[in-house]
Amino acid sequence: MSTYGQYCPLAIAAEVLCERWNLLIVSRIVDGCHRFNDIHKGVPKISATLLSSRLRILEMAGLITKTPLETGRGHDYQLTDAGRALDPIIMDLAAWGQAWGRDMVFEDLDPAFLLWSMHTRLDTDAMPKGRTVLAFEFSGAPRDCSRFWLVCDDGDVEMCLKDPGFETDLSINADLRTFTEAWRGFRDLRTEIANGNILIDGPSHLARQFPKWLMLSALAGIERHRDGQEKNLV
Repeated sequence: MSTYGQYCPLAIAAEVLCERWNLLIVSRIVDGCHRFNDIHKGVPKISATLLSSRLRILEMAGLITKTPLETGRGHDYQLTDAGRALDPIIMDLAAWGQAWGRDMVFEDLDPAFLLWSMHTRLDTDAMPKGRTVLAFEFSGAPRDCSRFWLVCDDGDVEMCLKDPGFETDLSINADLRTFTEAWRGFRDLRTEIANGNILIDGPSHLARQFPKWLMLSALAGIERHRDGQEKNLV
């Protein structure tokens, strides 16, 4: 790990936190991901090898602990007091990004991360009892990374990169950018559905409920301040 060679506390903190991926990895553990594969789903563009390296750095820095699982292979990753202290800092940075960060470009549109984010933001209490399967297909995404499934089974939500083999209750089809902009709060989800920009196929009583199930990004309510395309959509 490189250093700034300064005693400044900000410089010392930046040595760890500003290393690429580190803050995002901590954020995923804050979000409740404690297994390697779960963390990887939350940062899908990082290689498994690099994720392992970054987790070791975070452990050496005293931000996380790594404990072997009692059953089977793998480890449990937990935040230390130092890691938990980053929670409000991460949220403040994310809020700044929502309000002031640059507009999204095509390379930012990651459907796997979008689905991972959505699986943490389903109002399972509002969903039917038993199993509900939501199938998503995004135009404007790579062909091999355009179809995903969310399976909610009595409150437990699983994100599936491959067809889980269950009967689909609702199929959602949309342009990837349009849906991402709705997810972030730059477009109104119900308006986009009403205008046919987000298509929902399935029983009408379930389709009507879908906007209530999807709680959107936790930052969707933050006002956009930076001028640009995304501010004009709000």
